[in-house]
Formats: sequence, structure tokens, C-alpha cells
Amino acid sequence: MKLSRMHIHTLREVPNEAEIASHILLLRAGMIRKLVSGVYGFMPLGFRSIRKIEQIVREEMDAKSGQEILMSAIQPAELWQESGRWYAYGPELFRLKDRNGRDFCLGPTHEEIFTDIVRNEVNSHRQLPLNIYQIQTKYRDEKRPRFGLMRSREFIMKDAYSFDKDQAGLDKSYEDMYDAYTKIFTRCGLTFRAVEADTGAIGGSNSHEFTAVSDVGESQIAYCEACEFAATTERAEFVDDLPVMEEMLPVQDVMTPGTKTIADVADYLGIDVKSTIKALLFKAEDKYVAAFVRGDRELNQIKLVNALNVPEHVLEFADEAAMNAATGCVGGYTGPVGLNNCIIVVDSELTGMKNLVAGANKENYHTKNVNYGRDYTGQIVTDIKMVKEGDKCPKCHEPLQIARGIEVGQVFKLGTKYSDSMKAYYRDEAMNEKAIVMGCYGIGISRTLAAVVEQHHDENGIIWPISVAPYHAIVTVVSINDETQMKMAEDIYAQLVEAGVEALMDDRDERPGVKFKDADLIGVPIRITVGKKAADGIVEYKLRRERDIVLMPAEEAVRKAIGLVKAEK
Repeated sequence: MKLSRMHIHTLREVPNEAEIASHILLLRAGMIRKLVSGVYGFMPLGFRSIRKIEQIVREEMDAKSGQEILMSAIQPAELWQESGRWYAYGPELFRLKDRNGRDFCLGPTHEEIFTDIVRNEVNSHRQLPLNIYQIQTKYRDEKRPRFGLMRSREFIMKDAYSFDKDQAGLDKSYEDMYDAYTKIFTRCGLTFRAVEADTGAIGGSNSHEFTAVSDVGESQIAYCEACEFAATTERAEFVDDLPVMEEMLPVQDVMTPGTKTIADVADYLGIDVKSTIKALLFKAEDKYVAAFVRGDRELNQIKLVNALNVPEHVLEFADEAAMNAATGCVGGYTGPVGLNNCIIVVDSELTGMKNLVAGANKENYHTKNVNYGRDYTGQIVTDIKMVKEGDKCPKCHEPLQIARGIEVGQVFKLGTKYSDSMKAYYRDEAMNEKAIVMGCYGIGISRTLAAVVEQHHDENGIIWPISVAPYHAIVTVVSINDETQMKMAEDIYAQLVEAGVEALMDDRDERPGVKFKDADLIGVPIRITVGKKAADGIVEYKLRRERDIVLMPAEEAVRKAIGLVKAEK
């Protein structure tokens, strides 16, 4: 493609709404364009890279016996109501009605649709296992869209669904998809980790998240260098401190004026924050919830949601005045002793602690020597803590490390969650009816594009890996008015294209500096510059990922470019 005929519009200034490198560079390079907040279109260069990623996904999915189909993004509400997710998915689900008042949604995922297909068309064990997938636009009504393609309301996703006869079959399907994902993200040039993850609104018993390492990622992962344990912080189990062996002392209310924070009360009483109980107050639908953790710990809301077995969207911080009237809690002075009419969730670590300080449920008062079992109990006792750097690894007890990352894919063992609720059954060899065992597997195609840019850029622009670059090489002509330069450039361009190298030719009537800046900005991996030494058969050869410019004969430059593309494509 010659740039003189190509629609490309690069920007010199950083767009006001862009905060992170991928958002800035994809906009500046003219690869995406914003329609409204959280909704982006793909321009020619950006769409080429999207298709490269899609093709890598197709090749690896097909290698694992995946079969591609394409379903509608518009889904009838009845199927979501049947699975129970019409309510559970919450306000992020785009909902709409047709002219007859029938309810639909724009699909953020397709478990119900694929389950419906299989329950209607698969009835025998001979038809299993089965893996079907699609690459399609998905929709999520994000409350706060941000970071360009990272958290958007419309996005491109590959979603696959496996259907097996039993758990052993699911284990094999899951292993196949895990292997396929490892190959996909490696081929895309990403540095990533596969970590244990929460199943969220998708559900199921087990999940791994594929996370591209990045300081701007919204995922936090906890990992251990000693034993290779890795999990999202939402999922990571906490190792409780050992129980304290000491006598229980009598409870005592003490005046603690103006000490509404854990730090304030610990300082006022001259105690370690570890000797206090922190209270957090919520409302889940029509029920109040009081969650208690040790004073130096942070609450993990995902663990709390799972403990309560409620959708994430229904848990919200309580209005303290309203909760006070209903339960007797007092904002800043709430403790577990004497609370009524609420669900009390106690972190597992508190049950082994002795003589702690908690709110007395009276303004300006705390209670000393509070002990679990004697003074209070909880309806739910479980781990609801958030891990942090230096906490013990749940497997080997060595210190954990914390890193940030971008979630680019996730795999789930669904089991019979959807087949039970939607009655997706098959008949085994003995003609007994059994529930189909399912898995689901998603890759954010557009988010993967952004993750690649986050990991591959410099101050001048994008540095595409050859595998997903919109074009492999660019032939830049310094002066289009020089017949010798133009003839050599045309010849080099033709040789590259004939050899299967996807090439651009910058034949625009622009200053050389503009051409070089654009080539760096859009990140084409190989640049061959035809300039003043064209008459001597010499060109400049430069890789985008390297700083050195090498002078060499044109024939050698072509040969090196072809060889590099074949090796890394």
C-alpha cells in the first residue's frame, strides 16, 4: 500500500482524554477513533492489527478442534432469566425492548446462547466433546469507561465454550484451552502470567486469568517466587496469623472521644493496630451487613460478595444513620458485640485473636478485651481479607510479591451451572440422562491490542512485534522528485510484496522528518529508507526496536527484511 493513497491521519498532540500509553499512541497513530465515551472505531492500520490478532486466535483455537460460528449480539431476556443472570449481571448489562415490548440485551458474553444451541442439537454422548467459539463484538455498560480500549463499553472478544460428558473431559478441554492461550499470547509478543482468578458473574468452580504484565493494568496479582503460586488479589487466599494463647480478660468500655479511625483509636489507647477490630458496613438488597477484620487488614469486597452469595452489584456501603436505626451500629464506633438485625461476617483470623479493641456501638466509646465466641459470633466466618506485599504465600508461606497487569483472557470451569439451570442434557451409553459439563474461555481481542502497545512502545511511538504489526515494512522515499530514488523504492517495494512481506511505501510529498516521525509513531517493524545514496545502490536499514541505522546495498536490505519477517511472522 502506498501512503499517498492511504487514509492515515496522525496526531502530533496528545489527546486530552488519553491517560495511558496505549490510548495516547493508538489515537495519535490514527489507529482508533472515539465516537463517544467508551466506544471506539478502528481505522485502517488499527483494524489490520486487530485482524492479525484474530487470525492468531483462530489458528490456535482450530488446532485444538475448536469450531468457529457467529451468533447475534442481541439476546432474548428469556434465556438470561432461565440461567438466573438477568438479575445477577446487574446494571452493566445493556437492556432494551423491541417495538412489542419484549426484553432483550446486548451480549457481554454468550453462555446462555451457546448452551441453548447445544441443548437443542446435542442429545447423545457420541456428539461430545464439543468446542465452539466465535469472535464478535460485545457490550458492557461500564459505569466509568477509561483508558481507551482497556475498559470500554463496546469491545471485540473471542468466546469459546466446551461441552463434555464428565469432569475428566472438562479437565482435558480446560488444559487444551490453557495451552492454546499460552501460545496465543506468546505469538502476540506479550509478557504475561496465568494466575488463579475469581469466577465473578460467569460462575463456575475454577478459573485462571491471563494477565499481561503492566504498571497501568487494573488487575493486581499476588505471586510467590519461591513456589510459583500466582493469583489475582481478589482470589488469593490469606494465611491467618497463628491463634494467640492467652487468658481472656473482662470486657471494659472506655471513652475514646474523636477516634473514628483505627489509627486514631490505636494511638489514643497506646496499642498496636493489630489489637483492634475494623468494621465495615454495607447493605445487600434489603439486608444490612457488618463485616469485621483485624485493624491492620483491608477488606476484600469480592471475597465478601462470595461469602454472602450475592451479585457484586447489589453490595453497597450502608447509610450509617439508617443502619444505626435498624441495627444499633454507630459510625466510627461500630463493633460486633450487641449488633442486631444484620448479617455479621467475621474474618477467620479474628477467631484466634484475644482481647481486642472494638467499637462499643456508642458515640465516643470503644470496648476493650473483646473475644470471639465469648462476646460475639458471626453468621459467616471466612477469609475476607485482601493480600498485600509481604504477606505469606498460601502454599509455601514465603513472602508474596504484588504486581499489576492487564487481563487479556480468562478460562473457566463452569461444570453444570448452565446445563442444570437450562436443562442441557445428553444420554450416556446406558441411555441415562446426564447434565453436560461445560467450560468457557474468553480473550479480549481489542484489549490484547492495547496490551501489546503498553508493552511495546517508546517515546517516539509504537514498536509492533512483527506478528501483529499492521504492516511488516515501510519503504521511505526521501525525495519523490528524484527519479533514481523513486525507481529504487518502487523496485524494493515490489520485491517485498512478491515475497509475502506486507509493505508500505511512503511516497507522500512530505519532508523526510515528517515521514520518519510517522514511521516511528505507527511502529512499522522494518524501515528501508531510499535517499541520496540511491545512485550507488545503497539504502538505510533500520529496525523499529533498535536505534542503529545501517547502510547497506538495497539487495541485502530486501533479503534481511524478508528473512526477519519469515522468522517472526
